[in-house]
Amino acid sequence: MRYVLTPEQMRAADAAACAQVGADALMRAAGRAVAARIAALVPSGTIVAFAGPGNNGGDAFAALAELDASYERIVCAAYTATKSDARRAAEGRALAAGVNVRAFPRDEAEARAIARDAALTVDGLLGTGARLPVGEDLAPALAALDARERPVVAIDVPSGCDALDGAVAPRAVRATATVALGALKPGLLLEPARSHVGALRFAGIGMSDAVLAAQPRTYASVDDAELLALLPERDATADKRAAGAPLIVAGSTQFPGAAVLCARAAARAGAGYVTVATSPRVAHVLRHHLIEQVVVAIDDTGSVDDAVGGLLDVAARNGSIAIGPGLGLDERTGEIVRGLLARTSLPCVVDAGGLYHLAKHLEPLRGKRIVVTPHAGEFARLSGKGTIAPGERVARLREFVARTGIVTLLKGPDTLIDDGVTMHLNASGCAALATAGSGDVLTGMIATLLAQGLAPVDAARIAAYWHGRAGETLARERRVGVVAGDLPDALARALP
Repeated sequence: MRYVLTPEQMRAADAAACAQVGADALMRAAGRAVAARIAALVPSGTIVAFAGPGNNGGDAFAALAELDASYERIVCAAYTATKSDARRAAEGRALAAGVNVRAFPRDEAEARAIARDAALTVDGLLGTGARLPVGEDLAPALAALDARERPVVAIDVPSGCDALDGAVAPRAVRATATVALGALKPGLLLEPARSHVGALRFAGIGMSDAVLAAQPRTYASVDDAELLALLPERDATADKRAAGAPLIVAGSTQFPGAAVLCARAAARAGAGYVTVATSPRVAHVLRHHLIEQVVVAIDDTGSVDDAVGGLLDVAARNGSIAIGPGLGLDERTGEIVRGLLARTSLPCVVDAGGLYHLAKHLEPLRGKRIVVTPHAGEFARLSGKGTIAPGERVARLREFVARTGIVTLLKGPDTLIDDGVTMHLNASGCAALATAGSGDVLTGMIATLLAQGLAPVDAARIAAYWHGRAGETLARERRVGVVAGDLPDALARALP
């Protein structure tokens, strides 16, 4: 499990850990973790660290003290009248190791001159508890800590980024890598701060699981271990339907490809028997593209009750339903969508066209095993409260789930999943996923995991993380030109 703690929760955990193992031991461990990340990025050269007045600055001293003499090590330290014992000890170790300690730069020109020849710079200015705006005294160093100019390692959180809500000051550090100490912080996984974090690395630094688990689980984030632990395994005696049999209600004459992508993703996510129900006008197109999946045509000329009844008959041998990819927006389709959701007891995932037809019709779904997966535009309509303003994604999602009782996956660069108890922040993914059809793939994956018995929130958060890893895998393999059709076949390669 990857713990995600707010700054307030982190302070409580840090105090408890200090009582158990001592602040000096924690700072030594933090220094080792940051030093290891520096060494992984640059094997030699000059390392310049900018150390703020608190324990984040102490961690910078501790990190450079751990680097061997093959590096030229410089710490520019901000003045502070009071220092913790752990920081004093870290400064002592750094001086004993030959680290060159200098005064903090007076202006931006001086800061840039100090960093100019560095192979890597270290941001040890501000820690998790710092709030915006950043004081002017630190502005010179903030300007010099920019990954667009040279590699930057941020300690715990890039300075100028809010560790709680992800807000970013006008001047903030852009990191190549950020080493989160003890636990992740929500702001590291929320935009716009997420774009300043770079490659996120976690370091436990000796905090016990009991200390971290004692904090409220307000936020959480899936990691590789949890993905593998929750991903269902086929029983040795399973037949094709027992392996997972989602029904996908999708496709229209305008968007047949959405149904194809969703069905392929469901199969590649592990389903043993995928059925696609669609209009007779679309069925022949889908059969041309789907070899292993079964395509069923549902009469679109009779009554709505007949269409819903036909879908329920098909669903009788399925374990879940996905509704929406590529569906039409006409009122008859809307009545079918709402009728099916009202009458089925199967777990469902609703996306795209299905979401369009649920606006103002959500209350009957309360208490059902349902996941909805809107992007920001769909959420604006679905929630009935309009466009999400910058910085409001978490609050708006919490309000919506509390009001409707529906597990919701809010898509975006910082995908959020809320079940009314915990806000799950997805840590995977990249810009390669910003391509038409990517959401249809995610819907198919969730449908399979629901059919295999996962709870709606687990199906949503595991699928989001796996989907993001697939995007990252493809981005490494292909610099440009990743399309949604690449994602299903990348799912196996994306597993840790």
